[in-house]
Amino acid sequence: MKIVLCSLLVTVLAYRVDAKLHNSAVCVTGRTSSPVGGTAWSVSYNWQKNYEIDLKATQCACDHYEQRNTGNNQWDKCADCIFDGLQCNSAGWHIGGDEMEYYCSEKCGAQGSEAN
Repeated sequence: MKIVLCSLLVTVLAYRVDAKLHNSAVCVTGRTSSPVGGTAWSVSYNWQKNYEIDLKATQCACDHYEQRNTGNNQWDKCADCIFDGLQCNSAGWHIGGDEMEYYCSEKCGAQGSEAN
């Protein structure tokens, strides 16, 4: 019985960690990435992202997300989603990365999304 409960707890925690929730997100256009620092084999090698925030698309996606009601997971509803003029915010961390990506790219005409 203890093994079953431990397995269930580990499964639930792993699922929760995999959910990539955010408290702020934006829609972006013109996204590019380029290498910075070191060589391809060095520890300091990294990639930087550059993009422009699409304010209209961000407001559009935030409005869509605020109306969302697709289930009982934390990211299925975002009654506290609010557009502040720059980004979509959720004090309760209800913004799912995949969902915001969908709204930005499929519903609001942006290239994609970025979130904290």
